[in-house]
Amino acid sequence: MKKIAILVSGKGTNMQHILQAIKNGMLYNSMVNLVISDRWCQAIQYALKKNITIFSLIRTKKKFLSKEIDNILAKYIPDVIVLSGFLSILDANFCEKWFGKVINIHPSLLPKYGGKGMYGIKVHQEIIKNKEKISGATVHYVTKNVDLGDIILKKTCKIDSEETPISLSKKVSMIEKEILIQSINNLKFRN
Repeated sequence: MKKIAILVSGKGTNMQHILQAIKNGMLYNSMVNLVISDRWCQAIQYALKKNITIFSLIRTKKKFLSKEIDNILAKYIPDVIVLSGFLSILDANFCEKWFGKVINIHPSLLPKYGGKGMYGIKVHQEIIKNKEKISGATVHYVTKNVDLGDIILKKTCKIDSEETPISLSKKVSMIEKEILIQSINNLKFRN
């Protein structure tokens, strides 16, 4: 059984999709055994309703956040750690220790429109502003260099001439759900 820990900061849309995929058999031989947030958010409320162990690190100072998350993960020993809309940057020591086990879903075709400050609607606004013809989503390994880890899977979508950041966000969200589940199913976990 693959144990999945999910790190969240927002609504938890992809976390909910992971839980649904486990329930309906799309994500096989897996369980979410832990959800950690860096702030109080809707995702934590959802996890509580599903009786999943949660840690909300709202009082943890930013410089100690990675160490605190590491301490929690060491007790639960997940096979994979999924960043699902997690907005805090994990430090180099954390990324090195958990290398090959931490994955992130990003709402662009990395390496374009990645890096610090590029998340959520901001990504789609930049893509539209730059008149890109295609966009998509990327699942990648997390390293100390934000959004520059090896790519696991990416998928594209066409940008229509009347596209808005909101409509593009909806298209990309559908891709994120698909490739995130596919990536978790296909990962070869490190010991």
